[in-house]
Amino acid sequence: MPKRNAQWRRRAIIDRLHEQGEVSVESLAECFQTSEVTIRKDLTALETSGLLLRRYGGAVPLPSDLVPDDTPGSVQKQTIARLAAELIRDHNRIIIDSGHTTAALLPHLSARRGLVVMTNALAVANQLLELENEPTLLMTGGTWDARSEAFQGQLAEQILRSYDFDQLFIGADGLDIERGTTTFNELYSLSRVMADTARQVVVMAESDKLGRRIHNVELPWAQVDILVTDEGLPDSAAREIESNGVRVIRPANNL
Repeated sequence: MPKRNAQWRRRAIIDRLHEQGEVSVESLAECFQTSEVTIRKDLTALETSGLLLRRYGGAVPLPSDLVPDDTPGSVQKQTIARLAAELIRDHNRIIIDSGHTTAALLPHLSARRGLVVMTNALAVANQLLELENEPTLLMTGGTWDARSEAFQGQLAEQILRSYDFDQLFIGADGLDIERGTTTFNELYSLSRVMADTARQVVVMAESDKLGRRIHNVELPWAQVDILVTDEGLPDSAAREIESNGVRVIRPANNL
């Protein structure tokens, strides 16, 4: 069987898993004519996506009671991630902030070559290491913040300022039409440093974040270039946000 790209191979692994009930690293490596290291990366990525469970030497299907539902929130995150990924080009230098919505971007990076990715989140870093295209990984370091599950603080800010990036991908707890993105976290100065070091700032946020009453402004609209959201954002809200010089990307805009 000829070698194929990672996405095709992983879909084929899931198909074989459903047919056989379990798969081994050794048999998969032989089947797809690739290394066992590559297969282990595939299985780890599929487990991270909630599609199987790793077992010693292979994998088994996810128990039916653990199969995630396609809830509206998860569907929206995947839609936003797909649209945001279209903004990334080969060899881009990008920052990915911590958060569930930004983490949904990671599987889409496997199609890009020569990426350099900075992050302050261990979860993001671990998933990046599993990508077959092996982007160059940079980490901010700093002080661990359990609430955001990411590194924060002056050291992280100093390290970021020593680089320059093409893009920042960042989430938001809230969207304030007049002020910008908002957050519950009091430690948001790192977000502004991230924005300062990137030529293009891309906010990834679901439409239901609109109107949440959160007093901390994380990024004023003047620091945001693009908002990627879902089809639930009203046209009137999109126009008001765009009046601040922000490009709004929604699924309806990309049909």
